[in-house]
Amino acid sequence: MQSAPNLFSYKQHWAKRFGTAPVLPMSKQEMDDLGWDSCDIIIVTGDAYIDHPSFGMALIGRLLEAQGFRVGIISQPSWQDKADFTQLGKPNLFFGITAGNMDSMVNRYTADRKIRRNDAYTANAEAGKRPDHSVNVYAQRAREAYKNIPIIIGGIEASLRRIAHFDYWSEKVRRSILPDSKADMLFFGNAERAIVELAHRLAKGENIKDIRDIRGTAFMTNSIPNDWNVINSTDVDQPGRIEKPVDPYLDTSKQDKDCKQSQQTKNVIQFQPKTVNLKLNRTTTAIRLPSFEQVSTDKVLYAHASRVFHLETNPGNARTLIQQHGSRMVWLNPPPIPLTTAELDHVYEFDYTRKPHPSYRDAKMPAWEMIRHSINIMRGCFGGCTFCSITEHEGRIIQSRSEDSIIREIETIRDKVPGFTGHISDLGGPTANMYELKCKSEKIESACRRLSCVYPDICKNLNTDHTPLIHLYKRARKLPGIKKIFVSSGLRYDIAVRSPEYIKELVSHHVSGYLKIAPEHTEENTLNKMMKPGIGSYDKFKTLFDKFSKQAGKEQYLIPYFISAHPGTTDEDMLHLSLWLKANKFRPDQVQAFIPTPLAIASAMYHSEKNPLKKVDTKSEQVLTAKGAIQRRLHKAFLRYHDPENWPILRDALKKMGRADLIGSGKKHLVPAWQPEGTGIKAEKEIARNKSEGIKPYNKPRHKHGKKQTKQRRRQ
Repeated sequence: MQSAPNLFSYKQHWAKRFGTAPVLPMSKQEMDDLGWDSCDIIIVTGDAYIDHPSFGMALIGRLLEAQGFRVGIISQPSWQDKADFTQLGKPNLFFGITAGNMDSMVNRYTADRKIRRNDAYTANAEAGKRPDHSVNVYAQRAREAYKNIPIIIGGIEASLRRIAHFDYWSEKVRRSILPDSKADMLFFGNAERAIVELAHRLAKGENIKDIRDIRGTAFMTNSIPNDWNVINSTDVDQPGRIEKPVDPYLDTSKQDKDCKQSQQTKNVIQFQPKTVNLKLNRTTTAIRLPSFEQVSTDKVLYAHASRVFHLETNPGNARTLIQQHGSRMVWLNPPPIPLTTAELDHVYEFDYTRKPHPSYRDAKMPAWEMIRHSINIMRGCFGGCTFCSITEHEGRIIQSRSEDSIIREIETIRDKVPGFTGHISDLGGPTANMYELKCKSEKIESACRRLSCVYPDICKNLNTDHTPLIHLYKRARKLPGIKKIFVSSGLRYDIAVRSPEYIKELVSHHVSGYLKIAPEHTEENTLNKMMKPGIGSYDKFKTLFDKFSKQAGKEQYLIPYFISAHPGTTDEDMLHLSLWLKANKFRPDQVQAFIPTPLAIASAMYHSEKNPLKKVDTKSEQVLTAKGAIQRRLHKAFLRYHDPENWPILRDALKKMGRADLIGSGKKHLVPAWQPEGTGIKAEKEIARNKSEGIKPYNKPRHKHGKKQTKQRRRQ
C-alpha cells in the first residue's frame, strides 16, 4: 500500500490564532463573537448541524479547524434563491457541498417512490427541508452567490454519482454529478486526506484548475496529459458483442467529433480482440470506461462499466478511470489511502460538543438521539454486499481506532455529556465485528482484486481473530460509571462463527434482549446475487447464540432482516422465504424493499438484468428482477404473510403459482381462505384492476436450474 503524508503534518494556516470555536458558526453574529471577518471555508449541508463525529459536516469541519482554517456551516438552506448562501459572506477558499449523511433521494423517498413524511436528520423530523438531488441544487445556488469561488462536492450523494449511474427515481442513466452540478472538484469516499491537502494548497495560492493529482478526487477535463497512457476497459474485462459489432470507444456524438482528436486519441491503446499483457506504469495509466452516451443506451455496456469500476477500487492497485461525457471527460483519480490508526484516533477526538447547534434549542433530532451515546470503532467493510453502498463509499480496507482512543471517548461521554445514564448504545461501525480484521499480508492486500473477502468463502488470507474486540469489550464495561454497553451495529455472523468465544462474550454482556442480524434471504440464487453467505451460516450462529444465552441465564432473541425484490429473486424464491419465516415463527413488522442506489452492483443488475459479478455479454446470465409496483408489492407481501392486508394478493398469487395448497387454516398453510371484515380492501381492488387490464403479478423462475429446484421443493 502506498504511503501518504500524515494528516496532521501540514503547517497550520495563519488563522489558527483564533483558536477553537465552541461550535462552528452558522450566523454572522457568531462569526463576530469569534472575531472573524470572514470564513476560509463554508460547508453547506442538507442535514441539521450536529457537532458529533457521526455527522460528516462536524467531522470535516473540526478537522479543517484543527488545520488552522475558519470554518462556517450553512445548514439546510432555502434553495429557491441564493440568499441563504450569502449569510456567512464570501469564503476565502471554497464552498464544500454535501447532501448530508444520507443520499437526498433515499432520504426523501421510500422504495415505492413515495415522499417520506419525516426526516430523521432535521429538527423535529420535519420533512421537506432539502431538495431532490441536493448536491446539484446547492452547488448551483452557491455558484450564483459567488461566481469565482471554487465549489467542492462530497459526501455519499456525490461519491455514489461520480460516474454515469442508474437513477432509480427517474428510471434512467444519469450523467456524472460533476457536469450537472458544475462543481470544480468532487471528493469521493472518506475525504479527510483530500480536503486537508486541497485546503492548504489553495491557501498557498494554487489555482483549483491546476490541482489534478489528489487521490480520492474527480474533475472534468478536456484533455489527457502527454505523459499518460490510456487503455480501454475492454482490456481489463472484455465484454461480448453488443447488438452490432462496433468499437465502444468510437465517437458517437457531434460534440465528440468537434473536440480535438489529438486530445481524445492520444496515447490510447486500441481495442484488442484478446487480453494482452500491458507493462505500463500504473501511476500514469488510465482506464477508459464506455462513455455516458454509450452506457445510457446499452445495458450490457452499463453492466460491463460497473464491473470494471468495482475492479478498480483497491487503493493499493486501482488505476485512474476516465469516462467521456460529450466533448469532455470525467477524470477519477485512484481512491484515497486509508487513515492510520493514529490519524483516525485524532479525527474522532476533537473537542466536539456532541449535541445539536444551540440555535435548534429544544428541537428533537431523531438521528442524533439514536447515536448520541454511540461510538464508531472502525470504518470500511470487506463484505462487498452488492446492494450496499458502504464499499463504494468507505472502501473494503478496515480502518480501526486504538483501544485507548475508544476508552477515552467512553470516558468523555460519561463525564461531559448531559443526560448520560451509564448506557453506551453501540460500540460498532459499518460492521460490528470487523474491528482489527485485515489481510494477513500488506503485499497481498495491495495486489488483491476480489470484490469481497468473505464471498464465496472467507479468504484464507483474512485474519478473523476477534481477540482485540473481546479485549475491548471487557475493558470498556469495567469502566467506573458504565452500567451497560450494547452492540447495535450489523453483525457479520459468518465471521463471528469462527470465534465462538466472541459470540459468548457478545451474548453474555452486550445484547439488550434482541440482536438484529441480516441474513437477507434464504434462497441460494438470491444470496449469490447479494454476495451473502448461505442460510446455513445463520443456523450455525443461531445455535451458538441460543447456547450462550442459555448459559448466561438470559432469554434473548435474534431479529433477522430480509430484503424483498432484490435482483435475481423470483416469486418462488420469496414464497420459500415466506415459508421459512412461518416455520421459524418470525413475523417481521418492518421489512426492507430493495432500492437500487447509484453505483451499487445490485443496481447494475436491476437496470441491465445482467450479472456484473461475472464477465458480461449478451449471452451471459439473465438476472430476473422484480421491477413493476405490482410484483414488488407481492414480494414485500411474502415477507409480511401474517398481515391480513396482504392476504388477498398472496391468495391470488398462490393460485397462479399452482400453490393453492398453501391456502387454508392449518399449520401447513401460509394464508387463510377467510378474510377479516374491513381488511384487504385495497389489495382486492388492485387485483380486480390488474385482472381487467390483463396484468399478471407472477413471473416464472428463469434462473439456472429454476424448474429443477421448484420440483424438488414441491416433493419435499
